[in-house]
Amino acid sequence: MHPDLVAKYRGQRVPRYTSYPPSPHFSAAVTNETYRGWLAGLEPTATLSLYLHVPFCRSMCWYCGCHTTIVRQDEPIRHYLAGLTREAETVAGLLPDGPRVTHLHFGGGTPTLMPADAFTALMDGLRQRFRFADDAELAIEIDPRTLTAAMPAVLAAGGITRASLGVQSFDPAVQAAINRIQPPEQTAAAVQGLRAAGVRGINLDLIYGLPRQSVASCLDTVEKAVALRPDRLSVFGYAHMPGFKAHQGRIEEVDLPDADERLRQLVAIEEALLAAGYVRIGMDHFARPDDAIAIAARTGTLRRNFQGYTTDGADALIGLGASAIGRLPQGFVANVVPVPGYLKAVEQTGLAVGRGFAVSVEDRLRAELIERVMCRFEVDVAAVAGRYGLDSALVLPAAAELERLVADGLVEVRGTHIQVREAARPLVRSVAALFDAYLDPEGGRHSKAI
Repeated sequence: MHPDLVAKYRGQRVPRYTSYPPSPHFSAAVTNETYRGWLAGLEPTATLSLYLHVPFCRSMCWYCGCHTTIVRQDEPIRHYLAGLTREAETVAGLLPDGPRVTHLHFGGGTPTLMPADAFTALMDGLRQRFRFADDAELAIEIDPRTLTAAMPAVLAAGGITRASLGVQSFDPAVQAAINRIQPPEQTAAAVQGLRAAGVRGINLDLIYGLPRQSVASCLDTVEKAVALRPDRLSVFGYAHMPGFKAHQGRIEEVDLPDADERLRQLVAIEEALLAAGYVRIGMDHFARPDDAIAIAARTGTLRRNFQGYTTDGADALIGLGASAIGRLPQGFVANVVPVPGYLKAVEQTGLAVGRGFAVSVEDRLRAELIERVMCRFEVDVAAVAGRYGLDSALVLPAAAELERLVADGLVEVRGTHIQVREAARPLVRSVAALFDAYLDPEGGRHSKAI
């Protein structure tokens, strides 16, 4: 990618487009009662994806942008899981007969802090209340530092098929700067234990732009990560926003790489992963060529949701737990964020909706346009608009905007067909933003383009 192009766009703040509209636009207009109607209105033939948020960790990583709480004992986790089970029971009771679960994802926090017996009971309860497809993918996020030797077998017995392990960096200096000491041997032992138990799908998460990080340390991390033979890797840029996450203020800004160094780190990581035989998926994922997500990318069935790039094409995403976000055909629902407020709401009503967004036909059209750009790097605006019964002129970017992106080398335009140039793919969010009717260019809620 040309340095001048990067310099022009890398400071632009744009959403990650894991939803459209992005969550900052959600409001209290969507309530528990709204959600009840939306659930009851699902088609009996619908497919479901379940997301369960477990917002607990044993220690705070200073780079973290997630909603999580530090706990030293298991009792707060058990208490929380009782509330989550109550919410799942309520949701299941509102659904029509027939929908099947094709995907499940435990996020956090650190979901594997759940005591083994509590996890087993939770999975048994979910199977009693929801119909799971025989080939459903069940995934969980893992912190290798707290994964016990016995837990992989418990996860496998519960049906987990894929695990995503946080690595971020194997550089001891970087780990000290982000309060996450995690020797490579610890991660390797976790991967080995999971595979031995039968959890075959392994994802690793890496981050660039961290304090004290260098190109050399990034390449060393990639080398150690690739040696573990993961099926997929995610490569994210650290977003330093201490105004939103106070603990990020523990990171010394003087230790953060500048914009040019961040780009060098990103390019080095990408080139190393491609050289190791992985293929690029979207803007920040990599996978083995025979992995399901790589096949989805080749066949045009790749999707994007709150977990990033995915093969999950379910008709509805049901979010369970504090801060969890769900997506239904009618719109988005976001649960109350603080755990005490969530538990109180679930105890009183069985649900805990705090915000949401009811989407219009135009919103759904724009969402598909953005997803196609993010996943396929191209879109025929007229063809997609026609399927919604809308004129492409309603959503086609202004001619001046397109001409600017063409002149800058980001896209090629043929009629209503827009294609992101190969060299500009790391800036794909800047292209997707063309279709965002809610984008506030001056807003500070989003991360930089690179």
